[in-house]
Parts: sequence; C-alpha cells; structure tokens
Amino acid sequence: MTRTRSVSPSLTRRASLVRGLGAVAAIVAALTACGPGAPSTPNTAPPASRDPNAPLRIVCTTGMVAEVVTSIAGEHATVTTLMGAGVDPHLYRPTRTDVAAIMEADMVFYSGLLLEGKMTDTLVRAASGGRVVWPITELIPEDSLLTPEAMEGHHDPHVWMDPLSWRQTIEVVRDKLIERVPAARVEFEAAAAAYEADLDRLHAYADRVLASIPADQRVLVTSHDAFNYFGRRYNLEVVGIQGISTESEAGVRDVERLVDLIVTRRIRAVFVETTVSDRNIRALIDGAAARGHTVVIGGSLFSDAMGAPATYEGTYLGMIDHNATTVSRALGGTAPDRGMDGRLGR
Repeated sequence: MTRTRSVSPSLTRRASLVRGLGAVAAIVAALTACGPGAPSTPNTAPPASRDPNAPLRIVCTTGMVAEVVTSIAGEHATVTTLMGAGVDPHLYRPTRTDVAAIMEADMVFYSGLLLEGKMTDTLVRAASGGRVVWPITELIPEDSLLTPEAMEGHHDPHVWMDPLSWRQTIEVVRDKLIERVPAARVEFEAAAAAYEADLDRLHAYADRVLASIPADQRVLVTSHDAFNYFGRRYNLEVVGIQGISTESEAGVRDVERLVDLIVTRRIRAVFVETTVSDRNIRALIDGAAARGHTVVIGGSLFSDAMGAPATYEGTYLGMIDHNATTVSRALGGTAPDRGMDGRLGR
C-alpha cells in the first residue's frame, strides 16, 4: 500500500486502534472500503485546480482545533467547524454534509488521540484521496501524555485542558499552513507567536487562582474523566464518574464509591459538564445528603466543547478561564467573579 504525503502516520495508526483491529487490517479495511455494503461517500479525487490567491478551505473537527487554525491562518483561510457548542466528540458521527465538507477541503485538522473515533474512517478516506489531513496534537511528546488504565494503552485525548500542552499544537498548524502558503510565512509566524503569548498568560492566571484552593478541598469531581491534564498541571485530584469516553457507563458502585469519597473528605462542591448529562452528579448529591453531608453543584464546566458562538466562553481562552475561575471559587479559592480579564458572563 502506498501512502500519500498528506497522510499523517498517526492517522492510520489511530484509525486501527479505534476500530479495535490489528494495525494493518484496520488500515487496509478503511482505505479499501469500496465493496458491497461500504458507506457511500463523495468522490475522493483531489480538489480541482483553483485560484492560488483564494483563501484555503479548511475543515476542523472541534471548536478548540478551529480556534488554533483561525488564530494563525487569519484571512488566508475560511474555516468550517464540524462540532459546535455542546457537542460530545466521543459520540459524534459525521453527517453526509460533514463528509462532503471534508472531501472538498484543501486541508483538514483534527485533534487526534482517538478523540474523534467515530470519524476516523472518513478522515482516512480523505487522506488517501490526497487531502492534507493532520492531527494537531502530533508534536506533543509521548512521555507527557497520560495513559489511564481504563484506556488499555491508549492516551487520554483531553490535552486542551492543559494550556501549556495545547500550546504545542500551534507549531503543527503554523508549519502546515506555511507549507501550503509559503508567501504568508511571516504572517503565520507572527500570529502563532501572539497566540502562544495568549496561552502563556492564560496558564499564569489559572495557575494563580487554582493555587489558592485550600489543601483539603483540592478535589475536582466531574461527570467524566476529561480533566486529568487540568488536574496534573494545577495540582488537583481529579475524579470522574464515567471514564475517559462518555460512551462508558457509570454503575451503582461507581456512584457509591464517590459518595464515600465526598462524605469522608467533606468535599463542598462537584461539577457538571456542558456536554454530559448531570444525572450522575445529582445522584452523588442525593447520596451525600442521605448520609448527612451537603455538597452543591459548583458550576457547569466546559470539557469536550467550548461555549456558545460569539461569546467569550465560546473561545478557548474563555473556556479555560471559565473553568479555572469556576473551580477556584466553588472550592474555596480566590478568583475574580468575571475571570482573567473581566469578560466572563455572570
């Protein structure tokens, strides 16, 4: 099998992981799915010649990925985001419109690390058809990625929860854009440097306000394990009812175990997520109340998706600012109620 230059080595590797098959078998199955019963997809031939001065047509899977791309590409691209606010990428299946957008794009950027598992076959087909399809987490060092036991050797994909780890995605996007539009190198490099500075400032703020949480309250209880990188960076113990993927189900024993933790350690607040049902969190609150301990919902956190479009929380900076500010204030720390720059909604 010949691999085109546009295929990221990790794309085919992770495609095989998500389907639970041997590496070679999965790649071959994905790239040759054209027999009876194969999904119907648009023509995968490379895009026809087009005006070299026209903005690039770029498709991104999640809002976090799209923000990195738009921040660097500027006027040199029109960016389409497939998954909007409140969408769970673990469960998301591409629509026919999504598939068409991917197949017609000049470049496709995705997060990687199995986050977009149900979209992998579509990404592989696009790459095999000559598109530039790239995971922006490609340069994050292997030894800095978390590998929870429940993931059976696969990495936790929620790296955007750590601004300093997510900062490393900027280099990937910058360099891929320069390869495609070398005349705009200076613009891309300047925009990338400015975005890096924004993430450094965001990290400094989060580090300061989260460090103010009292030692006995530094436990972050959430719906699913999306905050492990956040917890590692800011020295918080993170406990999720569900596993890394929201496809996993929380059982009675999981809830009982966390109720024990909450009551024993007198935890004052737990947190819901914007993309996950609050049913299990409310079960924790009821369970703690039955044992004489009051625990409240400290707020709703952004985990797998950013906030609503055209809002500050609908940006990556706003997403992490909101999370850091909300967690700090709910667990007894000190943080301004409107966040880093006074832009958070009330």
